[in-house]
Amino acid sequence: MHDVSAPPTPTEEPLGPKPARRRGSDVAALLALALGAFAVGTTEVVVAGLLPEVAADLGVSLPTAGLLVSAFALGIVVGAPLLTVLGTRMPRKRLLLWLVALFIVASLISAVAPGYATLLVGRVLSALAGGAYVAIASVIAAGIVAPERRASAIATVFMGLSLANVLGVPGGTAVGQAFGWRSTFWGVTVIGVVLFAALAALVPFVPRPEGANPRGELAVFRRGSLWLSLAATAFGWAPFLTVLTYISPLLTEVGGFDDRTVPLVLVLIGVGMLLGTPLAGRLADRALVPTLYGAVGGLALVSVLLVLAVHSKPAAIVGFLLFGAIGAAVIPPMQARVVASAAGADNLASAANISAFNIGNGGGPLLAGWALSLGGGYTAPLWIAGALGAVGLVLAVAQPRGRTR
Repeated sequence: MHDVSAPPTPTEEPLGPKPARRRGSDVAALLALALGAFAVGTTEVVVAGLLPEVAADLGVSLPTAGLLVSAFALGIVVGAPLLTVLGTRMPRKRLLLWLVALFIVASLISAVAPGYATLLVGRVLSALAGGAYVAIASVIAAGIVAPERRASAIATVFMGLSLANVLGVPGGTAVGQAFGWRSTFWGVTVIGVVLFAALAALVPFVPRPEGANPRGELAVFRRGSLWLSLAATAFGWAPFLTVLTYISPLLTEVGGFDDRTVPLVLVLIGVGMLLGTPLAGRLADRALVPTLYGAVGGLALVSVLLVLAVHSKPAAIVGFLLFGAIGAAVIPPMQARVVASAAGADNLASAANISAFNIGNGGGPLLAGWALSLGGGYTAPLWIAGALGAVGLVLAVAQPRGRTR
């Protein structure tokens, strides 16, 4: 296989703590990695706002078009660990560039898709590449900075996902509605090309871990502590999308909000995420485990408090701002703890944790929908979110602290 990245030169340095003169180049590399997370996050969600246009253009029903969203989530769950294992023997930077190349091709397929089946293939390929990209980017980010800044570096990568919610998804939806849904995927394709160039130029050479092989990476799943971490991620993150999925009826039917204010509340949650992500990264660098406990427990608590707050418009606005900030604060310590506790297999463990996040994305709303179908009120998703978060906190506490380096 031809190396799409430049071969290492004698001036290239391995991962590890960098002197002060490298601080600027590290920041540039982290921003390039975050751009990829922005592209993945935008691609995952933006099609949800364009489903009527896609359904009408391709001649399918709206529920069938909705499978484009579910297929992406499933692709991440399966693809993140799978592609990571297949790329175990490859230097990390080269693997990252191959993933971006696949992402570009998948976006191009989506943009020119002549029919629904082709678009579905493009979506699945984007998910396969995107899930593995975020996992590997997290590991690289943690490795190119000093040990005391690793959680902040991971938070920088995930800031790309937060920006996708605030800028990428609304912007991509507006472009698709104005110029046709295909224009959105053309835009993502262009971002992918820019991303490839930025990663090639700014991310340092990342050697393949010594002795890395698929069997060795898979051995990490023999560790009970890893399974506890993955379960904590799935349950601890599940409250976020559980609430977001049913936020519209919650605001309008329970809180008395106007329909037009729902997008504004979603933007407010996105602003909260932009505030919470870097703050959680800095706190996790100082005290990883307490930050993790505080974020997971805080998300569960805020979910339950929203049952009361939603009846008052000012209280609901403050509550959802906090919900976005604390929800985003769950991600950096979760990812940092898994990477730190999986010595020798941090690539695969990171990918598995990305899958765990998406299992939470699917499982929480599924339980909330089941509760609503049984006659629960529109506040039922909030109670379910609180319960899921409480389970996530118990699982996080149950993991032996000695496993986290």
